[in-house]
Amino acid sequence: MYDELKWKVLSEEKILHTAIYDVYSLDEVSARGDRGCYVAIDAPEWVVIIAEHDGNFVLVRQWRHGEGRVNLEFPGGVAEPDEEPIHAAERELLEETGFKAGRLTCIGSMSPNPALFKNHFHVFLAEDLTQTGSLNLDSDEILKFEELPKEDVFRRFGDSELTNAFMGTALAFYIRAKGVI
Repeated sequence: MYDELKWKVLSEEKILHTAIYDVYSLDEVSARGDRGCYVAIDAPEWVVIIAEHDGNFVLVRQWRHGEGRVNLEFPGGVAEPDEEPIHAAERELLEETGFKAGRLTCIGSMSPNPALFKNHFHVFLAEDLTQTGSLNLDSDEILKFEELPKEDVFRRFGDSELTNAFMGTALAFYIRAKGVI
């Protein structure tokens, strides 16, 4: 289906390797014979965790290098090689907040940008939380977690602190999972 829209990769060359992702140059040809060079980013799977605790969402406040400022967002991170997204979500929640989920459910998965990225991000709902009292942050991770009422997060999304676009997608998955729409 839609074969006339497909492109075929003739060759692929890694042009940049970073600690987080690899960038590839792709020589491709369309079904009608057009040829072009395109770029694709190969990154690990990402996870975002919506953690509910006592009527609040658990969020993390941390420095974001790309934007050059502190953001407030749902906990999340990168899956390790061969790590299932649910295990990455479990690990990231515990590392960044000290919370362990009694119930962890995948409520949606999406491409961050299919024009460029080969990976997906997965949104998990964490419920029945237990606070373990200890964080286990990566060596370059400096963050604080806090709880905000759910209504505040929905109302403030897109303001100067809550600017991570993944949060919008996560909130949309949350609305669907909770049967609001």
